[in-house]
Amino acid sequence: MSLNIPVVSLDALRANDAHQAQSLTHSLKQFGLIHIKDHGIDENEVNELYDCYRAFTRLPDEEKAKLGGADVWYQRGWTPPNTEKAVIANGQPDFKECYFIAPIEMDAELKLEFPELIAENIWPTDMPRFKELYLKIGKQVHEIGLVLLAACEKVLGLPENTFKQLIEGGAHVSRLLRYLPITEEQIQSSILWGEEHTDFNLLTLLPGGRFYDEKDQACPAPKDGSGLFLRAHSAEHPEGILLSGTAPKGCMVAQIGQQLEILTGGRFVATPHVITPPKTTGYTRMSFAHFMHVHPHQLLTPLAPFRTKETIEAYRPPVMAGSYDIKTLVDIGLAPTSALDSLGYRHYSRLEKQRNG
Repeated sequence: MSLNIPVVSLDALRANDAHQAQSLTHSLKQFGLIHIKDHGIDENEVNELYDCYRAFTRLPDEEKAKLGGADVWYQRGWTPPNTEKAVIANGQPDFKECYFIAPIEMDAELKLEFPELIAENIWPTDMPRFKELYLKIGKQVHEIGLVLLAACEKVLGLPENTFKQLIEGGAHVSRLLRYLPITEEQIQSSILWGEEHTDFNLLTLLPGGRFYDEKDQACPAPKDGSGLFLRAHSAEHPEGILLSGTAPKGCMVAQIGQQLEILTGGRFVATPHVITPPKTTGYTRMSFAHFMHVHPHQLLTPLAPFRTKETIEAYRPPVMAGSYDIKTLVDIGLAPTSALDSLGYRHYSRLEKQRNG
């Protein structure tokens, strides 16, 4: 079995090329990840957005902290370093700072039901180009995701627009990340920029990162095994083997999240991945990720064509996507544990008052 991640053409998928669609779904089944060319994203605009974000990160922390915060579970605006952690990271936070926005208009009623997931965007003042580019690229990447999902529907034998309908109005977010420079001591301790994890959303799209050297100048990626790695499984490597997931130049990455794994009954498997830093001090890395989500009201359970005794048992019990999101945000340290109270029976205190009244 080949461990080379295929490259598919978005233009060919739009033209309903059956061979490219088969390559797409084969890769998503084997790796949970695919590389995409002909996507139309302007690399110069992505790099300009990274430069804008780099300028923002230079602001004092007290200024950045005004844009975002725990009251919206860091789902909008700035996330400070050492805030988020992977579920199995044993308490080790990811070594990064981030900025969240929602590039796609969302369901207004959901803002009442899920005020943290469906919050208003927050923007720094005097940075109009940052806002313009961020929204533009976020919308472009989202449209690419819709093309990929439509191609998956055909190969999986699902009715047209199955996934589009499931995600309409969902809590889709884009995220800029700056992975921080590390010290020699941290290199020796094998610290990671991002601990191994799987994304909890439906589909994640990455238009490519950018490295900056110790002089804060854009530079080529270090050739020392740093960047995105995924854990692939095969007959030869049942325990999994780490492969570089970094896309060839001019390509972007799409990877499967837990929501899509559940809906397909494991036909597609969420990608375990890790972000490794260079083995040299001083480097930082900028990255852009767009996370497509199932609508919070949708039930996460295998879709009808994939429902068998085995898949029902593997992905039981069904859970509402909004509840799934909240529980995961608590697990990774972005939402407070008190957020779990909203997922259970919420009238104990009222009943107690009635009994004691």
